[in-house]
Amino acid sequence: MFSERSLSGELATVRERHAPDAVVLDCERDFETLDPAVAEDLLLLTESVDPRSYPAEWVPADAPEALHALASSDFTVGMAGDGGVAWTRQTTPPVVFVKPRLAGSPDAFVDFLVAEALVEVGLDVPEQFLDFFGERYPDFAETTGEHLDPVGTYQLATALCDAFVGRQTRDVFADWDGDHPELFDAWVDAGERLEPRLGDLSEEVAMGQTDFPAAAELACSAIKHGVEVPAPFAALDTSAYRDHGSEYAITWAEKTLDALA
Repeated sequence: MFSERSLSGELATVRERHAPDAVVLDCERDFETLDPAVAEDLLLLTESVDPRSYPAEWVPADAPEALHALASSDFTVGMAGDGGVAWTRQTTPPVVFVKPRLAGSPDAFVDFLVAEALVEVGLDVPEQFLDFFGERYPDFAETTGEHLDPVGTYQLATALCDAFVGRQTRDVFADWDGDHPELFDAWVDAGERLEPRLGDLSEEVAMGQTDFPAAAELACSAIKHGVEVPAPFAALDTSAYRDHGSEYAITWAEKTLDALA
């Protein structure tokens, strides 16, 4: 199921600098949740596996099933829609997983995703949005529940966590220009691809052409690339958000959704 991925050049340097203990693995199949037998295979490549669970009261009863699975004792790594690279600290040492759904993607793009995961491991940022919101997720769900269904709330929570993480990682990416030019170019290219979709985003939301959680996903993804994002998402691209985290996110979501209503 798993085999160690060989890293060289810029990727090897990024791992050495940011997450020297991390193991990068290629996976035979895509997954979010691993059954116990497959999870045991990781013990051949790691020292220990300790699946994390969360208190049941952190997850509202009407939350999507994927969130209930994440909060359970199941070994969950990444969430549906997270993309082809996921990482976890539920193992010792931490592991970065490269999934086969990336087959056919440009090598530079895959390398950037792996490097991004290594940086996130090294920065000790939240692994999932339940780590980010913690016991306040029910407060967030209650705040958004007047405007969004449980799936939309889940989608928005994921985007807000991505923005919080991206506000920290982008400072690292921006410094790659001299030391890691290929990874830097991949980071810039991904941001440039997002820019044309951001120009009319505020208007699309106001006119109901793009729903708010989907718009948040796009804008919050752009933050990690240092791309200017439109209102109301620009308020997430601030030092205040980086400093105050979930408390800021809940207040922002309440004010923003009330204003759009």
